[in-house]
Amino acid sequence: MAVYRHIHIDYWQDGFVLDLTPEEKYFYIYLMTNSKTSQCGIYELPKRIIETETGYNRETVDKLLNRFIDYKKIVYCEETREVFLMNWIKHNKIVSPKVKKCVYEELKKIKSMDMVNLFFKQCEGYGYTLDKNELKINMGMDRVSIPIPEVESNFEYGYGEKEKEKQKEKQKEKQKEKQKEKQKEKEKEEEPTYSVGRFKKLYEQNIGLINGIVAEWLFEISELIDYELFKRAIEIATDKGKCNKGYVAGIIKQWLDNNIRSYEDLKAYEIGVKNRREESGEYKKFEYANTSERENEKYTRKPTDEEIEELRKSYENMRRDRGKL
Repeated sequence: MAVYRHIHIDYWQDGFVLDLTPEEKYFYIYLMTNSKTSQCGIYELPKRIIETETGYNRETVDKLLNRFIDYKKIVYCEETREVFLMNWIKHNKIVSPKVKKCVYEELKKIKSMDMVNLFFKQCEGYGYTLDKNELKINMGMDRVSIPIPEVESNFEYGYGEKEKEKQKEKQKEKQKEKQKEKQKEKEKEEEPTYSVGRFKKLYEQNIGLINGIVAEWLFEISELIDYELFKRAIEIATDKGKCNKGYVAGIIKQWLDNNIRSYEDLKAYEIGVKNRREESGEYKKFEYANTSERENEKYTRKPTDEEIEELRKSYENMRRDRGKL
């Protein structure tokens, strides 16, 4: 009997193992490393021994055994109390004469003939040359019938291999999803320039939060001008140190009054103005200002000296009229 059992480091990255609960991982390692394990992967393991060595009660032991039977990782015979690790010989090769001799001796002690037949079927699939005639088993003994899961005829897959294939499939699906996301982002970048979402984002980044009134205004603006023109309006307002909704709205109103609805229209307009200035020697500067700011200018400007003097005389006349009363 072996003193050591080796567990490959890939055990913890195996697709099947990754999906197990901590309790199941511990139990799976126990099945592969307990003192009853054998070279052929079939050995007697009473539930009472499992309880003693793992510390689990009978209910938990039954639950875990049934789970791994459902996972098709083990076969357990209640009558003979034997367990067969389905993928054991995948990683414990039966090639050397010494190993074969040990396996033959172990198989002679197996009570479940169905397990023995399943074992030979797996060996055949893996290409191990074992001769049944070497086994001097008493074929007259009572054969124990137990439910045996179907064994894959293609033994390319061993312990954890199917799960690795599933992981590869999942990775492929993830890559497809990433490609779809990239495609969506690309399509988003190629959205029409009048998409209101882009207007809102630019407004929030440069001016501030959006309330209901601003949202409605942005929606209207997005249907009148393109995104690049809106961006240019914000750039001009920023350069003037007046990056607010009123000033930006004033710029856009002047453009719309001149039938400018896109950045290309603006470029064409500026070129036209420049040409006219060169021809006539005059150039009317295109002023960007808040419309309301210009309308209120007469109320906010500093009064002239004449206006102050006139106001003073009017005040003195009012005082004299009151004195007469």
